[in-house]
Amino acid sequence: MADLSQARVLILATDGFERDELFLPRQALIDAGATVSLASITTDPIQGLVNDTEKADTIVPDLTLDDVDTEEFDALLLPGGVGNPDKMRLQERAVEIVQEFMDDDKPVAAICHAPWLLVEADVVDGRRMTSWPSVRTDLENAGADVVDEEVVVDGNLVTSRKPADIPAFNKAILAALTEALAEEAA
Repeated sequence: MADLSQARVLILATDGFERDELFLPRQALIDAGATVSLASITTDPIQGLVNDTEKADTIVPDLTLDDVDTEEFDALLLPGGVGNPDKMRLQERAVEIVQEFMDDDKPVAAICHAPWLLVEADVVDGRRMTSWPSVRTDLENAGADVVDEEVVVDGNLVTSRKPADIPAFNKAILAALTEALAEEAA
């Protein structure tokens, strides 16, 4: 496993995030040595769900969206769940954060419904991507080349479809972050 002890990763999430899509990639990053911070609308605990219906774990955000300085982070993780990205795409600062990471060509990883936030940020045109089936039309309408694969890497962008894809998603995130840090050090 790569040593990511110098890596700083930001997660954007709010109420309605899919539990495993936040906690499992977060733990994989922590296990690889990365420092992981969670930003949300407020620093009140946010509610996770399983299958978008059953309440699951909560987590306390480290900072608010307004406190985020994207220059302090090397990568961005966007977990899904239906409610989470739908609420986040209405937050102007969340959309700006996504745009800043994409403009800086830093790794951005989005799973399930999270690509909605990428559509809102207007950063998917011409990109090869995947997502949960109900989001694919939105991606196509925004100009993405949509495929049905467990993980798709297109430059700095990593996308996956659903919780079952998390092992491949995690592997792709770690590889993208390792590559980005190596390029930065060169």
